[in-house]
Amino acid sequence: MMNEFRELILIKISLPIYILVIGIEFFYSHFKNKGLYSAKGVIANTYLTLLNMGLDVLIRGICLFVLYYFYQFHFTSLSTHPILYWSVLIIGEDFMFYWLHRIDHYCRFFWAVHVTHHSSEEFNLTVGFRSSVFQPLYRFIYFIPLAFLGFDAMDIMFAYSATQIFGILVHTQTIDKLGFLEYIIVTPSHHRVHHGSNIQYLDKNMGMFLIIWDKLFGTFQAEDKNDPVKYGLTKNIDTYNPIITVFHEWVNIFKDLQKQTSFKNKLMYVFGPPGWSHDGSTKTSSQLRAERLSKTNQ
Repeated sequence: MMNEFRELILIKISLPIYILVIGIEFFYSHFKNKGLYSAKGVIANTYLTLLNMGLDVLIRGICLFVLYYFYQFHFTSLSTHPILYWSVLIIGEDFMFYWLHRIDHYCRFFWAVHVTHHSSEEFNLTVGFRSSVFQPLYRFIYFIPLAFLGFDAMDIMFAYSATQIFGILVHTQTIDKLGFLEYIIVTPSHHRVHHGSNIQYLDKNMGMFLIIWDKLFGTFQAEDKNDPVKYGLTKNIDTYNPIITVFHEWVNIFKDLQKQTSFKNKLMYVFGPPGWSHDGSTKTSSQLRAERLSKTNQ
């Protein structure tokens, strides 16, 4: 009952915030002729988050069961120290999300799920709701170590929901860099980079709340005013069709598997980094950056 109450409070707090900030950004865009919003884009973002939420609700019981199962074997506990407990949980959850997000970008099988979130050529607060529809099917697996560390399953899910509110609010072009906060948390500037299709911006800034993980593990990239962010994919899908939006990368994987090549290469087409090809016809983000650097040094 207490956990349901907390979830309800979270919804009651976040919903007015979303309505307020989206409304402000929408009218700012309209009166300043920024063109940040389109009706089709907002509708697409809305139905994608509804699909994600529906699936999340359907499998919530399975997620909690798995986390509670591993919680039985926890070898430490901070529950007697509430401030320390929640502080470590938030940091730990953000750390595990970083690796979830990074693998979503570096393994094509999971990129096929996550690419939906990046397929918008617009960037506004509603893009934060443009969910990776099937991510709830595996997201909870990354939080199992937190259960081992003695964090309650419901608390883990609540911590994720709370940090996700912050993660949605950084999807904006209307806030510039935030001074010293740029060194600590994920800011709108950092997340604009994350959604960029520019070569130097690909697969950068994976954190949801803290930017320190990207700086520690080599995935950080600051926004460069000399290289304005181009939102979307390196090859955009150019459609709002919901089926194509969700499944287009799976179709591309299937096509690549029809190529006459070795079994090892076929595995790479599924589990290798997005853009990998056995014949160089398409390139990964690392290959594109190396190619660009080589041309610059010539």
